[in-house]
Amino acid sequence: MRRSVDILIIGSGVAGLSAAIVAREAGLEVVVITKAAKLEETNTNYAQGGIIAGRDGDTAELLASDIYRAGCDYNSQAAVELLSREGPPLVHSFLVDKIGVEFSRNKAGDLDYTEEAAHSARRILHHDDHSGDAIESALIAYARKIGVEMHTRCTAIDLITNNHHSTDCQELYKEREVLGAYVLDDERPGVCTWLANAVVLACGGLGNIYQYTTNPAEATGDGISMAYRAGADVINAEFVQFHPTALYHKDIRRFLISESLRGEGAQLINQAGEPFMPRYSPLGDLAPRDVVARAIYNEMAREGSKYMRLDLASYYKGEKPLKQRFSRIYETCLAGGLDISHEPIPITPAAHYFIGGVKVDGDGRSSLQRLYAIGEVSCTGLHGANRLASTSLLEGLLWGIRAARHIIGGHQAVATGRFAAIPDWKLPLHPEVFEPMLVYQDWNNVKMTMWNHAGIIRTRKGLERASADLNYHAHRITKFYQEAVLNRDLIELRNGVVCAQIVLAAAIHNERSIGCHYRLD
Repeated sequence: MRRSVDILIIGSGVAGLSAAIVAREAGLEVVVITKAAKLEETNTNYAQGGIIAGRDGDTAELLASDIYRAGCDYNSQAAVELLSREGPPLVHSFLVDKIGVEFSRNKAGDLDYTEEAAHSARRILHHDDHSGDAIESALIAYARKIGVEMHTRCTAIDLITNNHHSTDCQELYKEREVLGAYVLDDERPGVCTWLANAVVLACGGLGNIYQYTTNPAEATGDGISMAYRAGADVINAEFVQFHPTALYHKDIRRFLISESLRGEGAQLINQAGEPFMPRYSPLGDLAPRDVVARAIYNEMAREGSKYMRLDLASYYKGEKPLKQRFSRIYETCLAGGLDISHEPIPITPAAHYFIGGVKVDGDGRSSLQRLYAIGEVSCTGLHGANRLASTSLLEGLLWGIRAARHIIGGHQAVATGRFAAIPDWKLPLHPEVFEPMLVYQDWNNVKMTMWNHAGIIRTRKGLERASADLNYHAHRITKFYQEAVLNRDLIELRNGVVCAQIVLAAAIHNERSIGCHYRLD
């Protein structure tokens, strides 16, 4: 299949769908694709805590101060000021009034605001602990209502650029532009050529390059890897945030225990039942995530244990009954034999959020013409060296809307002849069918190497060892990719190892221990 559209959006979370809705309502032909089997299978959908929103008594200056403090003042001033000023009101005007997201309300019928770590005010709107899926489902419903075209099981392979792909040699002498993407379509097997006046990457982070992660299986760094290979700037890749509290359970993987539990009073305790966070920070259990993750890591090492515990039952101070306020967490844990209303939750840190990404400006523009990046795949500079809780959904919302408005207001259509000079995907002459176990084995090597040497605590020796090991694996994986029959697993493995190399190179280069890039040496 070969087709041209106004905007191709890769990813169906809050950033991608917000951009799609704004662009579609302006009359543009918008296509959203995702490699997942369901549109809902995104990091947005699994966000439990909530989203920062405007509230009487809170100010842009106070929010900015909290973001700077959590980010170790490594943040982009322009990005922080933009989000602090424009972001919170958008939650009310766009998500509540326009899209119809139903956030939780208190007994008086007013919107219920909760608190999370490192915030100096209760400014987080939530839908109990189903905040992400409430936002995601409302956005999907609205996008369908206004006619946004959306396709599942479509795995982007590579971005199409004029310099690299065009058969017109004159394109070599022009500034690099992204003109679309080659996409593997599982519904009607084959590689499709999607051509577009603008391409928007909204496909999330890279959590799955680590052995333990809270991210869904889709988070394999696809957008970051594709943009990097196309020549876009990628920055701050050393900053990978580890969430302090992922559920530690032999049968339940990738399940996040929201920071909002600590906002409602829960305390971290060791195996003897003693709270330990006051030893690590004057903010105690509400310290920034990097501080809490390292504290748990150190306590586990000190005790020789595989997990710490989070006690909600003894310290809960919320207005709603615990089982209602945290219904998703309660029900998931109960299914695994844990009753969080009576016993502490076993937890361990896990890779959670990629703070670096494709470098973009305030409108989501990358360093390549016609390529935008929004949400976790991008780096606006907002988060600095460590992300403040509940800023990511708001960042995706704001930059998604701003990117769409910029495309609406300023883009020229690509001349038909330029699209015609882009060839369709070329398959190997004699593609090999690969053994799936080889991909599984290579993925395990990547994940374990990154967890052991580029995780919560790092050293130069460990990072250099990891880099040498992955350079060897990357060579084999690239050769394999070039010769094999393509499928999603192989594309993801290629993207994952490229992202691992990017993170390692940045971590080796930055010898300053700051935020969630913690250098022991």
